[in-house]
Amino acid sequence: MPAPTPLSETEIQAQAAPGVRRRELQVFLFLTVVLFPLLSVLLVSGFGFAVWIWQMIFGPPGS
Repeated sequence: MPAPTPLSETEIQAQAAPGVRRRELQVFLFLTVVLFPLLSVLLVSGFGFAVWIWQMIFGPPGS
């Protein structure tokens, strides 16, 4: 019995379920439009909050 030949990328995509590409697009849009911007805002505001608390405890720079 001969070994099966590996499938090309187009053959793999052709065999995939019809909703797979749509689901991948939805996940991509969620990541780029919702999740990453939200994480960026939270990261920057968290750092700003940490600096604010630090300055409340130890005073502003140069004092």
